[in-house]
Amino acid sequence: MVCRALDHCIVNISVTGSCTMPVLTVMFVLPFLLIHAVTAEVFVENDQHYIRSDGRLYILGEIRNDLEYTISQLSVEATVYSDREQVLEVVSGDVLIRTLPPSMKAPFEIMLAGSNHDDIAHYVTSAEYKISAPKSQVIEITDSTMQRNVLDDTFISGTVTNNGVITANTVSIVATLYGRDGDVLAVSKMNTEPDYLKSDDVAHFVIPIPDKQQAAYAVDYSLVAESEEYAAVPEFPIGSSLLLAGSVGAYLIMTRIFGRLITSHAPAADSI
Repeated sequence: MVCRALDHCIVNISVTGSCTMPVLTVMFVLPFLLIHAVTAEVFVENDQHYIRSDGRLYILGEIRNDLEYTISQLSVEATVYSDREQVLEVVSGDVLIRTLPPSMKAPFEIMLAGSNHDDIAHYVTSAEYKISAPKSQVIEITDSTMQRNVLDDTFISGTVTNNGVITANTVSIVATLYGRDGDVLAVSKMNTEPDYLKSDDVAHFVIPIPDKQQAAYAVDYSLVAESEEYAAVPEFPIGSSLLLAGSVGAYLIMTRIFGRLITSHAPAADSI
């Protein structure tokens, strides 16, 4: 469980964990000092909030699995508080990956609909999961290109290959976009067409990023592929940054193992 204040968070001591064992997360935020002691083995990180163009407040972030076991049936919940510590809303969100192997992350998105933004002081997030049997990681993204068009729509296209020995059904690709400080800016998920892959088959995918405002500030991204039979496989992990020129309309270039990012219009580096 992690506390995030919409203005600031002074002290938070909270308990969270799996279905069977609680874990403790302690965070102290002082004006010039941050002490973040984490003993959790499955916990929320890189979360941030923003108001979308539809006027609703969204919370985005990632669940990280530091256990030695694969987990599934993931869920994330946000409890929203007023400055008087009254509970304003308890909302569940979508975790975009079904099965999470050890040392991997799964992005999530929570939409708050019932609370007045001005009444919210901070929120607390928690994740739940179940231990599950491991799955082979053989769905590989073999090529990827991220682009922005003249209308500032952002999308990622590429190819994915089934390196397993059986057919992979309901193949999905998950994209996570990150800001300069590593927080999650946007998430998106799409199935391949067709959504199944026979052994050694290759399929194309296109993932639109729905929020233009958030996508415009992305400096990094990651992709994950999974299916019903096979667990998530991370591709293009964090570490490759966009090189931003210091003027509006500059091109952004991102070096990837298999892909590159092209844009026709981007904010200036000092405006992010």
